[in-house]
Amino acid sequence: MKASISHKLAQLEARLTEINHLLAAEDATADIEQYRKYSREHAELTPVVEHYQRYRQTEEDLATAEGMLADPEMRELAESEIEAAKAKLAELEIELQKLLLPRDPNDERNIFLEIRAGTGGNESALFAGDLFRMYARYAERQRWKVEVVSSNEGEVGGYKEIICRIVGQGAYSKLKFESGGHRVQRVPETETQGRIHTSACTVAVMPEADELSEIAINPAELRIDTFRASGAGGQHINKTESAVRITHLPTGLVVECQDDRSQHRNKAQALSVLAARLKDKQLQEQQAKEAATRKSLVGSGDRSDRIRTYNFPQGRITDHRINLTLYKIDAIMDGDLDELIGALTTEHQAEQLAALAGE
Repeated sequence: MKASISHKLAQLEARLTEINHLLAAEDATADIEQYRKYSREHAELTPVVEHYQRYRQTEEDLATAEGMLADPEMRELAESEIEAAKAKLAELEIELQKLLLPRDPNDERNIFLEIRAGTGGNESALFAGDLFRMYARYAERQRWKVEVVSSNEGEVGGYKEIICRIVGQGAYSKLKFESGGHRVQRVPETETQGRIHTSACTVAVMPEADELSEIAINPAELRIDTFRASGAGGQHINKTESAVRITHLPTGLVVECQDDRSQHRNKAQALSVLAARLKDKQLQEQQAKEAATRKSLVGSGDRSDRIRTYNFPQGRITDHRINLTLYKIDAIMDGDLDELIGALTTEHQAEQLAALAGE
């Protein structure tokens, strides 16, 4: 193990001992916010320190076994134990490196998911509907909650645009690599000649921002318009100006929300989406800087990148960032995204490990 990693692990072990004392103190809960902060840090450090202690114990076991080599009667057993200890050390070192990788502070956050139809007209809107159903099914499997914030339906079905909020632990960590261009190749139902058409949608996954503490939104920089909502919803929805459109003047970002009957709730929801978009803009700029200094295979932050192709005639899905092709399109469109997400996460970790090794 590299000396720098070993030194860092020893520091974390000392810090965990310190936190244990702080949490055990009589006045530990006097400042409840500080107590929560220490508890979170304790939960993060414990698995790292436990792995480090197992690593050191295995080092001791290896030294003991090597000391037995001089005894002819114990030599065979010693060689066997040496081999097992070396294999275990290698395994624990990889696990420790993964545990030391920088955590994305947004990983545990809820998200806003935006899907927009692109080239391909009605077929693109239908595909946007299919993508929304795919993510909603995946969220269901994770026991997450999906709330539609705003939607603009297509002429023959699907959506020209749909924004939803997904509430659940680790939502951003699982779906953050879904941002980008999604392309579909299939024969549309309206196609009489049986020709394959290609159309596309753009997906944006944004961590929910705590607009009060993270994103400073100056009310003077907002233009807020109210209007009558359109679409389904009975007589009431078209009688009152409950729909809200917020324009952030410095960036030109526009957010509309009309899915709730209450203008107040629509405004609050639109402000949440705006805060998430502003936070996302900051993240993309940060990722662009990182990508300029090192090759970023996954999650480069560039929304114009085509990341995935869904080929229905051949029953395959290809993720272009990691050259992964899976022949299980029906299962994936039904929300079985575990294999895709797992592969993207593994690739990202491998890239982080390579950067850690190069430090």
